[in-house]
Amino acid sequence: MKEAFGLEDINQLPIAFDIAWYEQKAVAVLLALLSLGFKNIRLGPTLPAFLSPNVAKVIVDTFGLQPISNPDDDVKAIIG
Repeated sequence: MKEAFGLEDINQLPIAFDIAWYEQKAVAVLLALLSLGFKNIRLGPTLPAFLSPNVAKVIVDTFGLQPISNPDDDVKAIIG
């Protein structure tokens, strides 16, 4: 899609991800998005328990992973 729209960075696409962490396949979705270079993904209600504090810090610092809060605030944050 990045190439189709003539963009230099995948994060310029008008796409927002807000992942509710309730099932195991969310891990695969998150890892796929990170491997594609997507940033500022909102995840919750908590970070996955398998992430050590150091790994979580690297992902937050590198990819801008953010916690979700409540639906109203999350929608406002996503649509700006």
